Amino acid sequence: MNLKDKVVGVLMGGMSSEREISLLSGERIASALEKLSYNVKRIYVNEDIVTVLEKSDIDVAFIALHGTFGEDGCIQGVLEILGIPYTGSSVMASALAMDKLKSKELFRLHNIPTPPYYVVRVEDLPRLEEIHGCFGFPVVVKPRREGSSIGVSIVRKMEHLCESVEKAMKWDEDIIVERYIHGREIAVGLLEGRVLGAIEVVTDMEFYDYNAKYLDPKTKYIFPARLSPLQHKCVLTLAEQANRALGCSGATRVDFIVTEGENEYLLEVDSQPGLTERSLLPQIAAGAGYSFEKFAEAILHNSRLHSSANHPMRKKGKLQANEEMYGEFQTIRQKRKILSLK
Repeated sequence: MNLKDKVVGVLMGGMSSEREISLLSGERIASALEKLSYNVKRIYVNEDIVTVLEKSDIDVAFIALHGTFGEDGCIQGVLEILGIPYTGSSVMASALAMDKLKSKELFRLHNIPTPPYYVVRVEDLPRLEEIHGCFGFPVVVKPRREGSSIGVSIVRKMEHLCESVEKAMKWDEDIIVERYIHGREIAVGLLEGRVLGAIEVVTDMEFYDYNAKYLDPKTKYIFPARLSPLQHKCVLTLAEQANRALGCSGATRVDFIVTEGENEYLLEVDSQPGLTERSLLPQIAAGAGYSFEKFAEAILHNSRLHSSANHPMRKKGKLQANEEMYGEFQTIRQKRKILSLK
């Protein structure tokens, strides 16, 4: 199927704390695809997105959303129901990757090293010191389901732990308290499960937080990451394993801390990483030989529907299903629209 004959909807904005980053990613993607002569429609996502998508004429969705409702399986579920193929991971994989608790449980199940942790809920606050016990300091406090390091802090003393947990609870009712691992921050990029490379982040900040990611001009990026051949091979292998454990597809990023003792700790898998000029994944892709336009195109051409085993798109695997099947599917969509107007 020639996607240049189709309408590509770039979904951006959204209702999460990462809306501004999504708008930057979305505009960059839309402009890149337009340079390659794709028929692009910008769709700014708000509370009425279901109605907007039902009335739209898009044939495929390029998801440039981040955070809640954008990368947690919600918008993916809507697109599955509406029958609109989309970029990125499935409903389940997106939900798992966004959920730091469930993803860490899966990492442990697959023997993928990740920092020790425990979970704090609102009812646990009165006995937080007892729960923490001999867990030790420093620790990283983070919301269970947030991105871009929003709500994340490093705590070094018991007297500051409760305050940090309460602040994090502004973003999520469940909080992860994770052992702080000192080391270098490494990110691995993947496209459809294939490793693109590893990049190292160097920042003057206490950690690679929101300011370091998007605002601080002093943040440096080193590609390829300064790792020994053995360490480099190890983080790439672990990234593939983590990506597979969560069932992710499309363009993903896997974040690590690598210690001086040559230990690798997996922090998280981002199933919907940013694609801004400062974002890590486009820099990794550039190191692998992709221009941003070609990288965006590669992501687009892996768009698909993931649900319904008997669906014609599912049987073909990706958007390159034959025109007859695609035409039948579009007829179903049109019938749904007509029924909704009655």
